[in-house]
Amino acid sequence: MDAVAAAAGVGKGTVFRRFGDRAGLMAELISDYMRDFQDEFLTGPPPLGPGAPPAERLVAFTTALISLQREHLPIALASQLRAEDAPAGAYGALRLHATTLIRGIDPALNADIIALMILGAISPPVLNQLDADTDAIAASLTELLRGITGIGRRHSG
Repeated sequence: MDAVAAAAGVGKGTVFRRFGDRAGLMAELISDYMRDFQDEFLTGPPPLGPGAPPAERLVAFTTALISLQREHLPIALASQLRAEDAPAGAYGALRLHATTLIRGIDPALNADIIALMILGAISPPVLNQLDADTDAIAASLTELLRGITGIGRRHSG
């Protein structure tokens, strides 16, 4: 908080009044870049935005999220909160979107659990531990998603 106050040219008390605490500051930083991402998956062009089948959108969504998280990894890592403490506007929107896409793929799936598992697999701490570039991580996640999306599923016969 001292460094933020110094960089902004204000007193530390001003930073605390504006953001409350470190978690509030991190939530604001995340909200800033997540707003643009939410606009992309809610209203942007397909396959990330509406107009593509849910399976294609899920792959596009997770691939874009991996890139976004990797781009902002220091902030994402610094802001790690328990899921119940995470800002509803950032994490809640990601979770809701993933859940909705999974329900669109197959209503019989437990979309709530699967969405949390997928988001957990590409959470900032996991991405931080992976020794691979963003494209390799996205390709691996696409392979993982084949079971529920059917994209590129190999048919035996």
